Amino acid sequence: MDDKEVEVKAPGPEPQAGPACPDDKPKEKLIPVFIYGKRFFVPESFTIITAMEYVGFQFKKAIGCREGFCGACATIYRLEGDYKLRTGLACQTVVEPNMYLVQIPFTPAVKAVYDISKLKPELTSIQRYYPEVFRCVACNSCTKACPQEIEVMDYIQEIKRGNLAKAADLSFDCIMCGLCAVRCPAEMVQYNIALLARRLTGRYLLPRSAHLAERLVEQKESRYEKEIEKLKGLSREELTKRYTERKLDFKVF
Repeated sequence: MDDKEVEVKAPGPEPQAGPACPDDKPKEKLIPVFIYGKRFFVPESFTIITAMEYVGFQFKKAIGCREGFCGACATIYRLEGDYKLRTGLACQTVVEPNMYLVQIPFTPAVKAVYDISKLKPELTSIQRYYPEVFRCVACNSCTKACPQEIEVMDYIQEIKRGNLAKAADLSFDCIMCGLCAVRCPAEMVQYNIALLARRLTGRYLLPRSAHLAERLVEQKESRYEKEIEKLKGLSREELTKRYTERKLDFKVF
């Protein structure tokens, strides 16, 4: 059967699918992919997200920014003839022939509850809430799974040494997708551990922003109340015009 003439059928009720894409005669070559175990034919240049929508899937969760920033579209997949289990973001990963894939709506994870004002910026604070950090065997599976190419294992090692500021810097671009935790043999939740390190660093180790302090004082003095009320009365077109033509009175770093 000519794969260009294959009729695309919508998937079953779980996951939910909607009407097929109106472009039912694409100009580019169609390739087979397996989504939740079912075969579909999609344009070869599509990302996983656009390919799934092309065949009728409607996303009500496991999707967000579509730009690789929110981490909502975590994906696990295998390629034909390759034993390796791969990970990625569906909004960035381009489909490949006979790819087997599944979307992860979220990663079950331990997230500690704590009062940051009662903690100290030291290793004991991490140890208290995430003692599993010391189970790390430095296998580097977390780094290999990260779609942001963050050196996950490196920031975990810095945390173990008590270098919270360094760990905060190394983990700064984390989008909390959870793929590192999925592949971790020590069953850590690296991204939540790093989040605590960043919070401790931000509260205790970094210098305070003078600009932020000024704005907080102005807010307490209700300096912007009249202007806010005026903005509430503007139309969408007027708000758009004001936003695009605004002049910034401070430096953007």
